[in-house]
Amino acid sequence: MSELIFENRDFTQTSDYTVKQVHLNNYPIVYILYNERKRPSAYIGQTVQATKRLKNHLEDKRRRNLNRSILIGHEKFNQSATYNIETNLINYFIADNHFQLQNVSQTSSRETHNYFEKSFYNEELFQAIWEKLREEKIVSDTLENLRNKDIYKLSPYKELSSLQLDIKNEILDFCKEHIKLEGNHVIIVEGDAGTGKSVLLSSLFNTLQDLSKDSSSLLQGTDNYMLVNNGEMLKTYKNIANSLPNIKKKNLMKPTPFINEKTKSGASADIVLIDEAHLLLTKEDSYNNFNYKNQLDEIIKRSKITIVIFDPKQVLKIKSYWNNHLLEEITKHYSAKTVKLTDQMRMNASPEMINWIDRFVSKDVLPLPVETDSSYELKIFKDAESFKTAIESKNNEIGLSRIVSTFDYLHKKDKKSYIVDEDGINMPWNNTTNNVAWAENPESIREVGSIYTVQGFDLNYVGVVLGPSVSYNEDEDKLVIDPSKYKDTGAFTSRSDLSAAKNQEIKEEIILNSINVLMKRGIHGLYIYATDTILRKHLLGLERSRMDERY
Repeated sequence: MSELIFENRDFTQTSDYTVKQVHLNNYPIVYILYNERKRPSAYIGQTVQATKRLKNHLEDKRRRNLNRSILIGHEKFNQSATYNIETNLINYFIADNHFQLQNVSQTSSRETHNYFEKSFYNEELFQAIWEKLREEKIVSDTLENLRNKDIYKLSPYKELSSLQLDIKNEILDFCKEHIKLEGNHVIIVEGDAGTGKSVLLSSLFNTLQDLSKDSSSLLQGTDNYMLVNNGEMLKTYKNIANSLPNIKKKNLMKPTPFINEKTKSGASADIVLIDEAHLLLTKEDSYNNFNYKNQLDEIIKRSKITIVIFDPKQVLKIKSYWNNHLLEEITKHYSAKTVKLTDQMRMNASPEMINWIDRFVSKDVLPLPVETDSSYELKIFKDAESFKTAIESKNNEIGLSRIVSTFDYLHKKDKKSYIVDEDGINMPWNNTTNNVAWAENPESIREVGSIYTVQGFDLNYVGVVLGPSVSYNEDEDKLVIDPSKYKDTGAFTSRSDLSAAKNQEIKEEIILNSINVLMKRGIHGLYIYATDTILRKHLLGLERSRMDERY
């Protein structure tokens, strides 16, 4: 690799910003402006006119608290490369969580694209830049560790796919068109697990908050909120807020506190984004201090514009039971439209592999697909020990590999230890608690995650324990779901507004939804261990048939 130019200097009004090095002057460069205060700030940019751009920053009152600069150049830099490196630096700085960045949203026109030798700039050269920043004590963690953090994966500055970007711009246009109109307005974003819903929402919320501070925007002054009904996800969004200027933790809330706060104050929000809206309550729940019939309806009433992320296949409780018909019943009373995310963004799996999982959670157990490359691995295990060893090995190799299970074993919130599958897996349910997501805690490799721990998160490899509620009927060649063996009794609290038959039907649907969510956590692979002997025998037979076909 040719020489990387890395110039660290003062950034003050008296600084000489005549850039003499040939590959820093009138060449594309990346730069970092920063300070070393108790709560350090930084700004990351790229330019082809270093002297002019840096002088402009010196005159910008927003940069007055920054007093150091780093200029990064290379003889092979081109503008596609510096844009790419700038974005990467922002994403990794957010994940490193040391600086509060002064960057505001500039990603509305950016999408994932290839350019000449992108892998060289993205991997080899960026690694060298990052290691140099670590040497200079500007950043601390390794790229490998940061890549496994959900704060990195959900960074608002991640490049979007063309479909994500189209939908983001469509939503922004919708907000600008409707913000001054009378009434309540709703836009629904539908998508299966792993289609990039939360990444889109993170990017969208950051842009909306930046526009709320922009005097030239139609959205200036808007009072906006992100609502998240998943405690683990809420931790991640609040950690992102530590690094960005216009995302405030007070604007990140759970749905019930938002509803109750707005009810008490009598005020309305302008734009409200709801992540995982399929987790919203659809009946009164005094235990959670919700005293109305439907959380989504109450949120819409208290918002000018509501942006809803929705996937009916991720409904996990009868009291939160949703389907498309119920969603339509709520939204038909308002000005509403729907857009759809269709591309699988999480799993490096073939369409055949995705189809196998989709059919499995429809109770059809198809022959295992034969993968033609090594980008994704589906593996069936005959015993608990080899299953646990395989996940631990993957965790040691690339990190962020965890065991999760269907909720077929007792698990209470009393801080006591409860064991999953004592005669096989023999590991405790998740019980680690701190400010990071469960899977990112190193200790969680010795625990089993529940559906509530990992919903919405990425793992590198996921090991799924299919508990006693999941079996197989050899005569019908179908999965058999037995809700009586499912231990999440809170999920099965029956509803008086539904028939006994419908309550029972939803119970099976909830178990299948949980399997769908668990199986789609892994980026690189899915390992399965079935505790039911009949199901395990059948899956192992499919594994042998696939091996025979492969060889």
